Amino acid sequence: MATKIIFFTGGVVSSVGKGVTAASVGRLLKARGFEVTIQKLDPYLNVDPGTLSPYQHGEVFVLDDGSETDLDLGHYERFCDLHLKKTSTVTTGQVYEEVINRERRGDYLGGTIQVIPHITNEIKRRIDMLTRSAEADIALIEVGGTVGDIEGQPFLEAIRELRNDLGRENTAFVHITWLPYLRATNETKTKPTQHSVRELRSVGIMPDMIFARSDYPVERELARKIAQFCDVREEAVIPLVTADLLYEIPLVLEQSRVADILLERLELEPKQAPKLQGWNTMVAELRREKPSVKVGLVGKYVELHDAYLSVREALNHAALYYGVSVDLQWIPSTDVERNDGKQLLTDLDAIIVPGGFGSRGVEGKVLTAQHARENKVPYLGICLGLQVMMIDFARNVLNLKNADSYEFDKLTPDPVINLMLDQRGLDQLGGTMRLGLYPCQILPGSKAAELYKTDLIHERHRHRYEFNNDYRQQFENAGMVFSGISPDGVLVEMAELSDHPFMMAAQFHPEFLSRPNRAHPLFLGLIEAACRKAGLSDQKVDIDFTD
Repeated sequence: MATKIIFFTGGVVSSVGKGVTAASVGRLLKARGFEVTIQKLDPYLNVDPGTLSPYQHGEVFVLDDGSETDLDLGHYERFCDLHLKKTSTVTTGQVYEEVINRERRGDYLGGTIQVIPHITNEIKRRIDMLTRSAEADIALIEVGGTVGDIEGQPFLEAIRELRNDLGRENTAFVHITWLPYLRATNETKTKPTQHSVRELRSVGIMPDMIFARSDYPVERELARKIAQFCDVREEAVIPLVTADLLYEIPLVLEQSRVADILLERLELEPKQAPKLQGWNTMVAELRREKPSVKVGLVGKYVELHDAYLSVREALNHAALYYGVSVDLQWIPSTDVERNDGKQLLTDLDAIIVPGGFGSRGVEGKVLTAQHARENKVPYLGICLGLQVMMIDFARNVLNLKNADSYEFDKLTPDPVINLMLDQRGLDQLGGTMRLGLYPCQILPGSKAAELYKTDLIHERHRHRYEFNNDYRQQFENAGMVFSGISPDGVLVEMAELSDHPFMMAAQFHPEFLSRPNRAHPLFLGLIEAACRKAGLSDQKVDIDFTD
């Protein structure tokens, strides 16, 4: 069977929730026995989000193969329990780069290069690469941006052509719009949705389903109106009210028969009765009122919570297994380094310092690691979080008062964190870091071994700097345990303190492999330690969340 494709477009406003909606539909299709894959078409000219500020684009989500991608791919992986590859991310920058490189090589035999057909053909080629490599029954393709944006026009033209290329029975179009609410008249308005659909139809795309997003309940009469003016079956207009719990969205869509309507449209029969018991149990447990543990996230970009989206979700996944909720405190590291900012760290049950780049707020993170070490507060450091833990230890335990990372102080006499050898001399920033899945050997008898329950793990990385091995012996003599090392013995991947309730750090990013029904071991360890500190050590639940 040829792979069927469902395209997702957005209208009225950006950030309307296309990624979560596509991921939720993927969850429902998997529950019916179908193999799915997902792809994001992003209209920005950057080759990838690797060099974008988190304030611009939220977190950069890294895949097994090292691809730096949009945060929506995190939603895809978590909801559908997938391990996606570089074929799942396409940007305008990648498309134009490929076409221009071909033109420079003479592949087009002197022809004039145009958006149609050369750019659109390259887009279609990348969609075809996904469907051929993934061996999926159904591919879900999200078009980033908003219908009407000039940047997205080539993508819309490409997917329009694909309906003709593949056949109407093999493609479906889902449009996600926003219904604004006017408080003055107490009305939810459908006109912007109508205009959005008209814009979509002007490029030759007729939506088969419309998700009507709103902050307020959508009356059936409004859905009827949208169906009439947008030429969509009434049952295919799906009201979708903003949810406070993302993982509940698949269940909301299931009640509206979304998967069944789409399968009918694609002329497919379910392979099995929907298996959603584990997901239902998980959502019920998330909804259950529970005691909380207070976790401080000390970061550089805490004003934008999406900058640490996967970390937040990983904490929630782990909390689920211990029968608690996370009272997450967003603490700017710049505030910690000002005027006795350590007071911001008091009364916390645990602390997490996530990854980051640049010198702003770093001293606040070093002070945070020091506070956690001296006050026996459970601590998990990720990437830069490991490096600041090493800097604190060097300064305040080894008495190397000017110790620092070479990234922040090129003249430090004690660069306990140094630039990796293969990162020296690079003249490009994008896509040149140590990226993707790498193995790590776990030290027997360590806390890491206790959590992972294996001696060899594979985790995703995104960094240029590493612990300086010139200092390894000094650190070990003073009580630092290097519990995770690259198999060749060169790179420090994990570190922990044996005389601390829980002080662990990883150079990799464990948050990228956490799943709602399979929490990551390091986050489980942190939440367990937080529960002990809060006097909630007997909270662990024995529930199977798998379907």
